[in-house]
Amino acid sequence: MKLFATITVIGRDKTGVIARVTNFLFEQHANIEALEEQVTRGQFSMTLQASWKRGVLKPDQLRSGLDALGRSLGMEIKFRLTDPRRRQRFALMVTKETHCYDALLQAGLSADPALVIGNYADFAPRAKKARLPFFHLDWQDRAKSENAALKVLEEHQIDFIVLARFMKILSPNFVWRHKNKIINIHPSLLPSFPGPQAYRQAYESGVKIAGVTAHFVSMRLDEGPIIAQGSFAINPGMELKDIIACGQKLEAAVLVKAVKLYLGKRLDVYWGVVREV
Repeated sequence: MKLFATITVIGRDKTGVIARVTNFLFEQHANIEALEEQVTRGQFSMTLQASWKRGVLKPDQLRSGLDALGRSLGMEIKFRLTDPRRRQRFALMVTKETHCYDALLQAGLSADPALVIGNYADFAPRAKKARLPFFHLDWQDRAKSENAALKVLEEHQIDFIVLARFMKILSPNFVWRHKNKIINIHPSLLPSFPGPQAYRQAYESGVKIAGVTAHFVSMRLDEGPIIAQGSFAINPGMELKDIIACGQKLEAAVLVKAVKLYLGKRLDVYWGVVREV
């Protein structure tokens, strides 16, 4: 039996970071199972999965060593013990609309909803009914709210996040820490009609087919790697409210499909494009 840990490294890019971290883990008798890193606009991000033979890992020693290494590099290094056999835990982020939230809780996913984060307090009774802790963060001060959300996600050992029609933009600082682990549903067939008024744009443009897109969140608004899409015909005589009603029903189905694909470990993001494997 092996013990596993996930280590994330975030900060300004500089030479030798990967070597310093992997050499330290080698000294700690770790085997590196997977490593993914990227640099965007001078920001470095790395997620590393490591394993140890049982009895070899010394968590306190590893944590203190990584803290010291982080200070030396001037970077944030986080460490969390993980068990690849356990069910994943996910957070739901919501605003006011409930259709995607309800669909996810009723979908029988092979993962456990662990908490709800919302920027409106009146969502609390719905979370309470599902016996989920609810955290109200008003998002008036985005940096403050994001920092509070990041703390909650870490404390509850969240593996991935689902934006169930969460209508606030997440900063690169937030997205960086959960690369390809934030799933969003957008009410258009991206890349057409990005932004908050997608259904209105479709209606006013006179398109004959509209739809929705589930995608991983990236640092560019509504441009993350696409996981799944669904479409419906806009028939003559349909008003904006009819388009919205059709779209919302489809949003829930496509978001559930995307989460199931993610949980089935059938997705690989290669150069910004999702491939089923």
